[in-house]
Order: sequence, then structure tokens, then C-alpha cells
Amino acid sequence: MTTFDARPQAAIGSRPPGWLFSILVDGLAGECDAVFPFHERTALEPACVSTARRFVDRTLGSWGVGDLAFECQLVVSELVTNAIRHGGGAAQLRLLTHGPELACVVTDHSRTVPVAASPDVFSEFGRGLRLVDALCTGWGWLTTSTSRKLVWAVLAN
Repeated sequence: MTTFDARPQAAIGSRPPGWLFSILVDGLAGECDAVFPFHERTALEPACVSTARRFVDRTLGSWGVGDLAFECQLVVSELVTNAIRHGGGAAQLRLLTHGPELACVVTDHSRTVPVAASPDVFSEFGRGLRLVDALCTGWGWLTTSTSRKLVWAVLAN
């Protein structure tokens, strides 16, 4: 028999890998670094998600890591959807690579901590961060000095 733990769990907020931490916190440049700013008027619209997926596809193709596009699109879809639903809208999507790692970073308009819920069998929502956790080598968030939060996820190539 399968049982489900219905208690919400906050993500551990683990520290990003050193290379990503240096880029996000110290402002250092990345090897491959692409930024997509979401327009203020459309930052809360579901169409942002498909726009983000197209940006991922074009960017990873131009970097020669198109084999990661499907997984990266899934991760970005979940992070952007969460930004729309829980973060006051998506502000920016940033893709970075460093050696064999690819990072997806979504900035939203909230400082609220992401919660990886444990949905029951019949829930329509609540599986996004579990999917991110399953596909990525690590994920977490950082808050900025402004009222924004960066949610990052790292995929291995």
C-alpha cells in the first residue's frame, strides 16, 4: 500500500554550487550566460511559460547542448509557473553553463520560500518542485536585497 506524507516541506535552500554562487551573489560572469527578461505586463500570464521554453530551446541549441533541452524546459516550466502562481510573477529567466553543469535561474517578485508539497493522489497541483528535485543535481533559492527571490536549479550534462 502506498502512503503519502501530506505535510508541506520547505526546500532546504541549499547553497548553489560555488561557480553559480559567485555569479549570482558576487556578480561574476559565466561561461555561457543568457538572460530573458519577462515583460511586466505579461509576467503573470501563463503564456510566459511557453515563451520561456522557446528561449531554452533556442539558447541551448546555440550553445551546442540541445540534448539537455527537454529536461531544462521541464524545470524552467515548473519554476516559471511557480513564479506566476506564488511569486507575484516571473521577472527574469537566466540560463548559465559551467563545464558539465547547466543552471536555470528564475527571478520573481516575492521573498516567500518555495515549498515542495507532498500532494495526495488526487491533487491537481503541488508536484512541480518534486519534479525539479528529481531532474536536477540541486536546487534552492536566494533572496536579494530587493523584494525579489532567485530560484535556481542545476542540471548535469
